[in-house]
Amino acid sequence: MRLTSALLYVVFWGVAGWGQATHPATGREIAPVMGMGGADWLVRAEREREEAPERALDAIGLAKGDVVADIGAGAGYFTWRMAERVGPGGQVFASDIQPRMLELLKKTVAARGLNNVVAVLGVEDDPKLPAGALDLALLVDVYHEFSQPQKMLRKIREALKPAGRMVLLEYRKEDPSVPIRLEHKMTVSEVRAEIEPEGFSFVTSVETLPRQHVLIFKR
Repeated sequence: MRLTSALLYVVFWGVAGWGQATHPATGREIAPVMGMGGADWLVRAEREREEAPERALDAIGLAKGDVVADIGAGAGYFTWRMAERVGPGGQVFASDIQPRMLELLKKTVAARGLNNVVAVLGVEDDPKLPAGALDLALLVDVYHEFSQPQKMLRKIREALKPAGRMVLLEYRKEDPSVPIRLEHKMTVSEVRAEIEPEGFSFVTSVETLPRQHVLIFKR
């Protein structure tokens, strides 16, 4: 059983993430990145019930014409929803460090007839987003996987407009009933301790989702 679990973990998140460092501000173990083996899990039918994505976007608040980013976009589960909300006059930059994930995302977006999404191949320390362009940067269950979080946060901050916001969705570590591996969950205090020193101000934490915090910051 242990061997089977270990093999599944390799398929989903890959060996490269093993042995990564802890965050210097909190001592939190940095989680490995989900690989292509987990792509189907990202679009599983149960995710609607477990994460309530539309309710999450309602809480965040997107306006028609907004320029936004889905960082760590994966297969595009949130990307197309954001694209529909900002409308043809808005734009979504979908950034991910895995080319194959972006290929899946492009197919998803094309199947829905959306023309306002730009797929961006980022790197581990830079999401490769245009400076000063974003009204909102959304990070869904991905911040805890950043291998170089301080550098990523600085680049995200540079990409935001002066009044821009950054929003994280993270599984609640405070709740032991949330059935996610510990290194893939975060507490509100951990998030604030790591993000506020990088030039962000905490606005609020929305706790209306089944399993996740909605953590809103501004520049």
